[in-house]
Amino acid sequence: MGSYFENGEDTLVPDALRGFARAHADLLTLDPGHGFLLARDPAPTRRVGLLSGGGSGHEPLHAGYVGRGMLDVACPGLVFASPHNRQVYEGSLAAAGPQGVLHIVKNYTGDRINFGIAAERLAHRDIPCARVLVDDDLATDSENIAAGRRGTGGTVLIEKILGAAADTGLGLQELQELGTRLAASCRTLAVASAAHTSPTTGRPAFLLDPDGLEYGVGIHGERAPKTIPRGPLGPLVERMALALLEALSPARDSSVIALVNGLGAVTPLELYAAHAELGGLLDDQGIDLARSLVGEYITSLDMRGFSITLLAADHRILRLYDAPVRTAALHW
Repeated sequence: MGSYFENGEDTLVPDALRGFARAHADLLTLDPGHGFLLARDPAPTRRVGLLSGGGSGHEPLHAGYVGRGMLDVACPGLVFASPHNRQVYEGSLAAAGPQGVLHIVKNYTGDRINFGIAAERLAHRDIPCARVLVDDDLATDSENIAAGRRGTGGTVLIEKILGAAADTGLGLQELQELGTRLAASCRTLAVASAAHTSPTTGRPAFLLDPDGLEYGVGIHGERAPKTIPRGPLGPLVERMALALLEALSPARDSSVIALVNGLGAVTPLELYAAHAELGGLLDDQGIDLARSLVGEYITSLDMRGFSITLLAADHRILRLYDAPVRTAALHW
C-alpha cells in the first residue's frame, strides 16, 4: 500500500469520481458505467458539445471544469493514463449538440490514439467531430521530440475561452479554428523542486538533489530537459517568463492572460509571490497583464512545483474569457 488514503490502488479514481459527483450534484452527473461526467445545465444557445479528458491526478482538471460556460463532458482516465476510447465515445454521444462535438485533447500519444478511435466511431454514426490539440509545453519544443510539445496548463485557459465561444452558438469548424489559434498563442513552463509521490510505491517518482531544480518538468512526472541550481524566486520567474515571451513574440502594448499554477504541493504564498514577480517583469517588457489565475488548476498529484502559462489575448479573447462560468473549480 502506498502513502495515499485509498481503499485500494484500483479504486481511488472511481471512488473519487463518485464523491466528486455527489459533492457537485447541482452541476453535473456521473455516468458510472462509462466513467464520464456530464454537465447538468449547458447553455441552450450551444450547438456544439465540448469534451475533454485525460489521466486523473491533475485535479481539478478536467472534472472541475464541467458546467455552464466550459465543458459538457469530462472523461477522466486512471492516474496519469488516457481515458479509454469507449469512454470518450460514450461521453461524446452524451455531449454532442446539433452540430456535433469538439474534443479538446492534450498532446500525449495515448490521448491522441484514444480520442482518434472515438472520433472514427462517431463518424460511423454520422456525428460531426473535430479536435483541438493543446501543445503548449515550451520545455518539449524540440525537433528531436517526435510527439511534439506536451499539453499542459494552457488547457485550462483554452477550455474556458472555447466554452464561452460555444455558448455564443459558434459552429464546429469555427470553434476548432478558434481553439487552434488559441493553442498557437499559448505556452507554458513548469519547474519542480521535488517529484510527486507514486501511488503504487509510496516513494518519490524521481530523486532530486536538494540544491537542484527541474526546469521544464512534465505533469506526469517526466524529468526536465535540464536541472538547474536552486536560487531566489525573482530570477527564476524572470527566466521562465522571458522564455515564454520569446516563444510567443508578443508586441509591446499587447495583452496576455497568465496562469500561475501550483502542481500540488506549493503554498498559495509562493504562488502569489511568483505572480508578483511575473507582473513586474511583464510591466518592464511593456506587456499588459490583462487577466490572471493564481492557484491549483492543473496539478501533478503532490509534486512540489509550479508552472507559468501565458496566452496572448486580443479584445475578443478577453471578452470570451470574462464570460460567466459556473463549474466546481472555476466560477464568476
